[in-house]
Amino acid sequence: MLMMLPRNRFALSGFHLLCALLVLMVGCSQQPAQKTPPTTGNEGRYKHDKDFGPDEDVDLSHVPDAVPRHEQRTRAGNKNPYTVLGKTYYLMEDETAYRERGHASWYGKKFNGYHTSNGELYDMYAMTAAHKTLPIPSYVRVTNLQNGKSVVVRVNDRGPFHDGRIIDLSYAAAQRIGIHKTGTGYVEVEIALPNDATPIPRRPQTQQGQVESVLPPGTFLQVGAFGSRQAAQDFANRLRAQLTIPVVVTSASQPREIHRVRVGPFKDAASLQQGRNQLARLKIFDAHVVYQQ
Repeated sequence: MLMMLPRNRFALSGFHLLCALLVLMVGCSQQPAQKTPPTTGNEGRYKHDKDFGPDEDVDLSHVPDAVPRHEQRTRAGNKNPYTVLGKTYYLMEDETAYRERGHASWYGKKFNGYHTSNGELYDMYAMTAAHKTLPIPSYVRVTNLQNGKSVVVRVNDRGPFHDGRIIDLSYAAAQRIGIHKTGTGYVEVEIALPNDATPIPRRPQTQQGQVESVLPPGTFLQVGAFGSRQAAQDFANRLRAQLTIPVVVTSASQPREIHRVRVGPFKDAASLQQGRNQLARLKIFDAHVVYQQ
């Protein structure tokens, strides 16, 4: 009778060890899962070192100017004083005579969709702007002093906090006055008042102490713009029959043919207001100030 010998315990342990080694080798041959890098705190608009415009050229000439109107001014965006980059700024107590010349810049896609100083969302395709000391909201006319182009914008943000710059325009506004490609431009910024887009000029005192309100030479009110010269002349002739102030037609062929109907010129704020009153009797309320050399 044969006796059954017990299985070798060491051989069994060796088999298990071999299996364990095979599993380990298979596991090591697989690449570990890639981990998501931790956030650096430099997200959102601040992940971009520089600002930039649209990916492709966009014609924004159809975007209308901002229309000055009465708006309630809240504490949002009107903290006074406030400090940025170690410098303290104080808001204007009376902006009704504000007029200033300096360099304008623009901000675009880097800030598009982010909150402005008063909590609104910045829209680079709207007619808005940032200013350091004007109350929010305010309306100003910005004129490029190199080409005469102007636009009315609504101030709803703070900035620009760069030396030598007095206003930061939206991309649309910058395109309107022709500084979107150069980045900056020398401009005049003047207040535009609700129901009367005429900026109130500074009122210097004469030696006798009297206050005068002299307007710059060539100040006109523009009342219409036409693609047809004949249409502009017909409109001007109708106005001449009903106004006591001169009516002129100015024409330009670049960048496209346009014929502008203007009344004036006006020497001071009083005569300008008289002109507005005459236009109002004809139901013309949207005339705006232009300067013609």
